[in-house]
Amino acid sequence: MLFRRFAVAVALLVAALASQLPEFVQQYSQRLGGAIDELRSVVTQFDHDSAGQSLTRAQGIARLEDNPDPLAQGRGHDMETTVTRVERLERQRQAFAVAGPLSRYAVFAEDFDPRIAAGAYAEFEPALPVTLGGLVAALLGFAGGWLVTHGLGWPFRRRHRPGFADPAHVPVR
Repeated sequence: MLFRRFAVAVALLVAALASQLPEFVQQYSQRLGGAIDELRSVVTQFDHDSAGQSLTRAQGIARLEDNPDPLAQGRGHDMETTVTRVERLERQRQAFAVAGPLSRYAVFAEDFDPRIAAGAYAEFEPALPVTLGGLVAALLGFAGGWLVTHGLGWPFRRRHRPGFADPAHVPVR
């Protein structure tokens, strides 16, 4: 009986935590848009500077990376990383745009950006889930918590052997 109460408590805790996933993914998505806008402005400025030197973006990055100055080399590498990151984030934002309420979790998990996730977590405030996605996440969390608790408790359960009476229920003569 005590184990069942513990399992329900764990399942409720996991359900409460899982119900926060929709709000966290929403905040992550909003930060994703802000990061894309900022990174795009950096890349646009670099493109403008490169064009001022009659260079393409790739040529500008190559010139920086081939420069003997370590500072310029570092800037070239940083710009290449920034271009790659903004392209990846834009693909994720497009995937969020076409994803349904439940498939947004898969989009988030497949290719989340650790810096954006850390920023979203730092500012995250729990919210009461009143959407279908929040309800489904809570139910899945409850079921997952229940199953994990029962799975971990399985080796410790008492088993009744056939043919033996439970001593607590044997009548006294």
